[in-house]
Amino acid sequence: MKNRPIQVATIILAGGQGTRLHPLTIHHSKPAVSYGGRYRLIDIPISNSINSDFRQIFVVAQYLSGELEHHISQTYHFDPFNPGSVDVLTPYENEKGEREWFKGTADAVRRNMPTFLKSPADYFLILSGDQLYNINFQNMVAFAQEKKADLTIASIPVIKKDAVRMGLIHLGHNGKVNNFAEKPKEPEVLQQFELPPAFFKEAKIAPRKEPSYLGSMGIYVFRREALIELFKEDDRDDFGHHLISTAVKKGKTYAFVYHGYWEDIGTVASYFEANLILTHSKNGLDTYDEKNPIYTRPTFLPGPKIECTKINQSIVCEGSIIEAEEITRSVIGLRSHIKKGTIIRDTVMMGNHFYMPPTYDSKPVPTDFWIGEHCLIEKAIIDEHVRIGNHVKLINEKKLDRFDGDGIFIRDGIIIITAGTIVPDHFTL
Repeated sequence: MKNRPIQVATIILAGGQGTRLHPLTIHHSKPAVSYGGRYRLIDIPISNSINSDFRQIFVVAQYLSGELEHHISQTYHFDPFNPGSVDVLTPYENEKGEREWFKGTADAVRRNMPTFLKSPADYFLILSGDQLYNINFQNMVAFAQEKKADLTIASIPVIKKDAVRMGLIHLGHNGKVNNFAEKPKEPEVLQQFELPPAFFKEAKIAPRKEPSYLGSMGIYVFRREALIELFKEDDRDDFGHHLISTAVKKGKTYAFVYHGYWEDIGTVASYFEANLILTHSKNGLDTYDEKNPIYTRPTFLPGPKIECTKINQSIVCEGSIIEAEEITRSVIGLRSHIKKGTIIRDTVMMGNHFYMPPTYDSKPVPTDFWIGEHCLIEKAIIDEHVRIGNHVKLINEKKLDRFDGDGIFIRDGIIIITAGTIVPDHFTL
C-alpha cells in the first residue's frame, strides 16, 4: 500500500500593527498595504503557498483587519475542481464580550490551535504577512522530511546592518541549528554567529567582503506533533524571542538556506526601495513568472491611457489616465490620474479603489482623485484616494529626515501623503 502524500497547512501571521511603517499604517493593516501598484503585501505569501500547491491557508489577522478580510474574500476563490481555502482568523470575544488580543506571534498560533488541528496536516508552514520572495516551499518541506526535523527555519546570508534586526542562526553539521539569538546587538554575540569562509565555498556563492551571518527569514516548517509539544513546554508569546530557542535546545532544528530575493518590509525606506526596484532591476520580486504568478483581486480595467508623456523605468497600471510631462523611476497604481505638465520622479503611487468617491446623503459628488497640473513630485509615496492640486511641489526642499503634518509626513527623507488627503494648490514641501 502506498504511503499517502504529506499534507501541509499554511499559517500566515498578519496581525501586526506595523508601527515602523507608520504613517502608511494609519489607515491600513501592514499586510493590506499596496505593493507594486496592484498587489497587497498579503498576496505574496498566499501566492507562494498556492504556487507550492499548499492550498489550505489560514491568515491570522488583528489590527485593522476589515480591509484585509475584504481583499482576501474578493480575491481567493476555490471550487471542487480547484480545491483550497483561505480562512481569516481574528481575535475572539470572551464571555464578557471583550476582545482578547494576541500578545505575539506564538500566542496568535497557540490561541488558534484548535482550528489548525482540525486540518489533517502533517506539517505547518508558518509565514509572515509582510515579506517579499519567490520560494517553492515544496523544497523546504522535502528538506524537513529528509532531516526528520521537528522545526525547519528558512535562512539567508546577511551582512551586519541586517543581522542586528533578525534572528541569527549558528549552523552546525549537516544543516543542524546549534544556537539561535534574536536581534543581537552585542559585538561578542555577533562574533559567535559570523559565517566562516567554508560556508560560502560549500554554498557555491561568492564570499562577502564584510562579516556575514545566517539570518532567520521568519519562515518556519513545524512537524505537527513537535509544534503541539513545544506549546506545552513553553507558554511564552513570541516565536523569535522565545520559542525558537526552546526548540533549538531539543536538537532537531535545521536551517534551510535560501539564496534568492527576500525582503522584510520593516520600514518606510525598505517599502519604498522594494517598490522602486521593480522598475529598474531584475533582482527584485519576480512578478513576470506565468507559471508562478502573484495573485491579486481582478479589476477588469482598461489599459492605461497615456498622452504626450515621457516615461522612463516606470510601471503604469491599468485604468490610469496619464497626461503628465514626465514619469521616471516610479510605480503608478491602478486608476491613477496625472494631469498636464506634471513631473514625477522616484515615486510610488498606490492608486485608487474607484475613480470617484460615492455620494452620501444626497450631497454633491466630490471632485475625483488626481495629481493636478504642473506639479513636481520627487521621492514620495502617495497613498490611495489622494487629491493633489495644481502647481504643487513635493521635493523635500529642506532635506528633512522626519516631518509630521496634516496628512503629509516625511520618514527617512521620503515624503508620504496618507490616504484621503487633499493637498491644496501651490503647496510646497
